[in-house]
Amino acid sequence: MENTGETAATTTLAVSENPENSKKQETEKVMNGISSSSCSSSDAATHYYISIPRTSIYILVFLFIIGVGVSLFILIEVHNALFFLASLSLSSIVASFLIWNTICFRRNTSLLRFLRSFPVSNLRFARHGQLVKITGPVSCGDVSLETSYEKVGRCVYTSTLLYEYIGFGFKALNVKQPFLWRLADSERVCTDFYISDENSGIRTLVKGGYGCRLIPLIVESKLVYTSKNRILSPDLTKWLTDRNLATNSRVIRLEEGYIKEGDCVTVLGMLHRGGDDIAMVVQPPELISTGCLWQRLLLPVNFDGLLLGLL
Repeated sequence: MENTGETAATTTLAVSENPENSKKQETEKVMNGISSSSCSSSDAATHYYISIPRTSIYILVFLFIIGVGVSLFILIEVHNALFFLASLSLSSIVASFLIWNTICFRRNTSLLRFLRSFPVSNLRFARHGQLVKITGPVSCGDVSLETSYEKVGRCVYTSTLLYEYIGFGFKALNVKQPFLWRLADSERVCTDFYISDENSGIRTLVKGGYGCRLIPLIVESKLVYTSKNRILSPDLTKWLTDRNLATNSRVIRLEEGYIKEGDCVTVLGMLHRGGDDIAMVVQPPELISTGCLWQRLLLPVNFDGLLLGLL
């Protein structure tokens, strides 16, 4: 069965109807292929991670081994299971805390909360080198993108993700369960674009193209969901064939996401003012930390790049 829903996107260029080799090379220089490969990890092209010192991990493992060993010794020699149960309870709490942070990391919870809570900037008064957050509609620059599956044009960012079901012996009922799906192919592309600041009305260039470390906080829409014993549609078969992917009948999920011209987005980056006071938003030169969110029991996440989100 195949269900076609809301739209989304990934890779095809829509620049000129009469492409020449020199123009193609110039176009590729302003595109940012965030990821375009067959991967096994959904975070293959990201530039952020949970900030946990290795020393802390070693200490936790050491304390766990010591605690279990001592509690087992007391249980065997003294026949008192209280300490053993307390040790197991404490270990369960720590394990739940780490699992919770892993799930939230996959969902970009810390980055989204950081982006939403960061104060909105006014480009009229923002200084060169200042970290700014700009919200407003976007427009294409010299290059626009087209989604690879649904062929939606005039985009500034596109993404297409192909997942394969790996839950052996189980029915693929829970599409949102990340541990039962493997990312088989990922295509994410961005280019330089313009954003109009809602506060000041100033239109500025966002350098999200070639060479930019971009962290997209975009939720892809589920376009295709197949069952194991059904023949794939011609469109999906062609899409898989063009990428040298297997076309045999299996449980797969295709998702696309995009930012189209006119969409309202939020960008977090560093303001760069060049000659004639021309403003651009570029990636920050250093790592930025979200800090601990103790009310949500979230560890700090360090990120290195330009944040782009649909909030």
